[in-house]
Amino acid sequence: MRAVYVDSFSPDNPLSGLKSGEIPQPEPPEGYKKVHVKAAALNHHDLWSLRGVGLAEGRLPMILGCDAAGVDEAGNEVIVHAVISSEDWRGDETLDPKRSLLSEKHPGTFAETVWVPARNLVPKPPELSFEEAACLPTSWLTAYRMLFTVSPAAPGSTVLVQGAGGGVATALISLANAAGYRVWATSRSEEKGRRAVELGAAEAFDAGARLPERVDVVFDSVGEATWSHSLKSLKPGGAVVTCGATSGPQPPSDLNRVFFLQLKVLGSTMGTRDELGRLAQFMVSTGVRPEIDAVLPLAKAEEGFARMLEGDLFGKIVFSTEL
Repeated sequence: MRAVYVDSFSPDNPLSGLKSGEIPQPEPPEGYKKVHVKAAALNHHDLWSLRGVGLAEGRLPMILGCDAAGVDEAGNEVIVHAVISSEDWRGDETLDPKRSLLSEKHPGTFAETVWVPARNLVPKPPELSFEEAACLPTSWLTAYRMLFTVSPAAPGSTVLVQGAGGGVATALISLANAAGYRVWATSRSEEKGRRAVELGAAEAFDAGARLPERVDVVFDSVGEATWSHSLKSLKPGGAVVTCGATSGPQPPSDLNRVFFLQLKVLGSTMGTRDELGRLAQFMVSTGVRPEIDAVLPLAKAEEGFARMLEGDLFGKIVFSTEL
């Protein structure tokens, strides 16, 4: 079958191990369900995999991709939940110490076919296209959980989204605006700032800029480059919700500011199957749709990876098996 996979790691030149072409169909674990992939979305997780982060060399070659929407064996249109929990785990899948994501232990979604546990299939609302639905399981689900499960701020609060342009950031802006928050965003790019306002941000500021007032919550997926600004932007008692570190995982601690101002640092990772179902329904109810930067065929996957590596995108890059 056609697939996009990694066959070697390179921290400095991650695209060198990226391959696209025919690959034998993997042998699925017992009880896994087959899904014909219609569309799959690219995430920073896939770039980290090419660098050898979170993926063991002994599992190479590995089909990449966490996100997908497609059709199951019974003909149902489904969204694939990317978090693979232990078979006997009950409750919040993101808290399972043995959890993994597709493309870490099990072949991922950048292929014509993917196999997943039956519990990982969520009905796709007919109002969402396959390309739109494919954007939800990682970045949009991460944003949904950050905003509605982890964040202490209620609608009407002022929140700051760091790094407008990426998948999580554009999702946060769209979701928060639809839910009644006043949303501010930062970006190093004037063009991305302008587009953030088009998505629903009340204002966009240069990265690191002094804000007109402090905010209730900062959503930060950038890490080292924005961490100090995130803490300085908070009201006393405010919270920073972090889900990643695309610029690096070693930010300055600024501990004095944290305890003197009684700030909260809240971690958030992915989301549950139930949250994915609620996210899909939220989008149907509100009319919010993912910002899609480009839809590419699997054969042009390297183009999409290169754009993400260079930061030259706004929203999600989606791969289609239909093109």
